[in-house]
Amino acid sequence: MLISFRLMVFGLLILSASCARNPVTGKKEFAVMSEQQEIALGANSNPQIIAEFGEYNDQKIQAFIDEKGQQMAKISHRPNLPFHFKVLDSDVVNAFALPGGYVYFTRGIMAHFNNEAEFAGVLGHEIGHVTARHGVSQQSQNILVQLGLIVGMVAVPELAQFGNELSQGAGLLMLKFGRDDESQSDKLGVEYSTKIGYDAREMAGFFKTISRLSGGPEGRVPTFLSTHPDPLDRNKKVGEMAEAEQKKTNNYNLSVNRDGYLRMIDGISYGPDPQQGYVESGVFYHPQFKFQFPVPSDWRLQNSPQQVQMAPKDGKAMVVFALAQQQNLREAANAAIAQDSFKLLNQQNVTVNGYPAIAMTAEQLNRQTGKTIRALIYVIQADSYIYKFYGLSLSTDFQNYEMLFQNTFRGFRELRDPNRINVFVERVRVKDVNRAGTLADYLRSQGVPDKRLEEHAILNGMEQTEQVNLGMLIKVIEKGTGTN
Repeated sequence: MLISFRLMVFGLLILSASCARNPVTGKKEFAVMSEQQEIALGANSNPQIIAEFGEYNDQKIQAFIDEKGQQMAKISHRPNLPFHFKVLDSDVVNAFALPGGYVYFTRGIMAHFNNEAEFAGVLGHEIGHVTARHGVSQQSQNILVQLGLIVGMVAVPELAQFGNELSQGAGLLMLKFGRDDESQSDKLGVEYSTKIGYDAREMAGFFKTISRLSGGPEGRVPTFLSTHPDPLDRNKKVGEMAEAEQKKTNNYNLSVNRDGYLRMIDGISYGPDPQQGYVESGVFYHPQFKFQFPVPSDWRLQNSPQQVQMAPKDGKAMVVFALAQQQNLREAANAAIAQDSFKLLNQQNVTVNGYPAIAMTAEQLNRQTGKTIRALIYVIQADSYIYKFYGLSLSTDFQNYEMLFQNTFRGFRELRDPNRINVFVERVRVKDVNRAGTLADYLRSQGVPDKRLEEHAILNGMEQTEQVNLGMLIKVIEKGTGTN
């Protein structure tokens, strides 16, 4: 059983636990893993992160983050740690680090930076989490915590646990640090970025962008309810730390490099990539693999390169759709039953819109709760690919969802509509302002509709009413064409 294995691992870690000296503070602290174990933890989790999101395919941006990351790592508190830096193909505005020196930035956050100094400050912040061993400390306290992709939207614990096993998501991906850790990493971000020659006051300014993206003071979670400090509080404190660091080092000749950064990200993908799948009018379309299927009404959907997961708001059921790895239908059907220790109740050969398929009903007993999960499983062969659907609920609720599962699975069909296939991710285009005026006036002159003016203002780190001057570089979101 998975839980028993985790408990065994936890026990072994406790036996090997010791006090280690924190490289940043110099203080001794409780740790359940050595540096080599820390590196191994990051190395083992890295493939799951890449599989979940994919790397963003832009060599110049990948080269940039690696160059700056390695430069900063060398002046950090752990210069001998083998750091790795990647840009992920996700539109979510985020950056995070795993123990052992694995640091990730999404293309979403790279699109929202407006100069190298903003990037460098956040880079230093994430390196700071690694050098101060925040991930190790958190892992020591929460060794059994596993946060799969579906957990946030599935309410029934039995289904949430099952979703974890299906998604194979890296629990460390959603690792949350406490406010003290975040504040310490902010300080390290200021220190590290200043050391390699960047003006850390720009890092402070980026927290205004984070605040606006999270809805501003009115729409944001109150500070006392949030793990992270309030973005506007961080803006003020980081600004003060940057001023103090510059005064301490007597280093005021620091770089911002707005134009160079903006020209580098010209053409970066913006928002979700519809080629990887999108929902419209209650249907999930996948242009790349050319299939479609209906999404249950009022169900929430999360899509990743590995799979699609759907669940109603009450969390009493879930649907998981993924690509099978086996070579034929029978092997795929057997694996779907065996991999999660299901007990097969019945199966039959069926046809789904011309495709051969196997439909199965199965059960799994949760020994901890005594509750039974029932599953409707469809394995479908479409051309050279085999796909699998799981429809899951507690056995007591299964009748309420069985027909809905059937309608979704039997709605799987080939996508032929060229208007649904030829849809492409939007791009950020960097343009020279050709006439002075307000940001809003310039954006309108570029065909930006009023409903997207504030979105563009946030993307540029400006207010709509700010003045733009002749020759100034401004980011404009444009419709994708399938080419960069």
